[in-house]
Amino acid sequence: MKWTLSQLQKYRSKDFPFDEIVNVDELVKMDNEIRDASPMRITGRADIDSEKVIVHFKMEGHLILPCSRTLVDVKYPINVETIETFLLKASDYETEEEVHQVQGDVIDMMPIIHEILVLEVPMQVFCDDSGEEGAPQSGKDWEVISEQEKTEKIDPRLAGLAQLLNQKDSSDS
Repeated sequence: MKWTLSQLQKYRSKDFPFDEIVNVDELVKMDNEIRDASPMRITGRADIDSEKVIVHFKMEGHLILPCSRTLVDVKYPINVETIETFLLKASDYETEEEVHQVQGDVIDMMPIIHEILVLEVPMQVFCDDSGEEGAPQSGKDWEVISEQEKTEKIDPRLAGLAQLLNQKDSSDS
């Protein structure tokens, strides 16, 4: 996603809409936590004036990240909306937001897209435990049970005591 300034100046005082599919395979090399990335759909518009270009865009796609428990692949959805400002002239432009200086006469969005995607990677991501690739749900002499199953199930070591108490209750009546 590169635009020349002359291409953008045609849209001065008008919206410059865009809708592109961008391949971000370089992310795998940039961050070892990212195993794979789908092509990202980037939609938005650019507002152009004589001093700056403001790009409003939305990025959608997914990343493949390792599960923090089991290291299986997890499909992590990406849905980011952001606004980036590019200064066309080197000036004393003061603002609270981060701005980018245009290098040469081309606005290149790819470094910004990569930066945003790397920042979107969470500290931990967990897979759905119910799948075959998730954490095991049972093993030799153990199994994962829900809280409800736990309350309804009687411990087999105490089953004899429960029968004894039931007999005593029925004889009292």
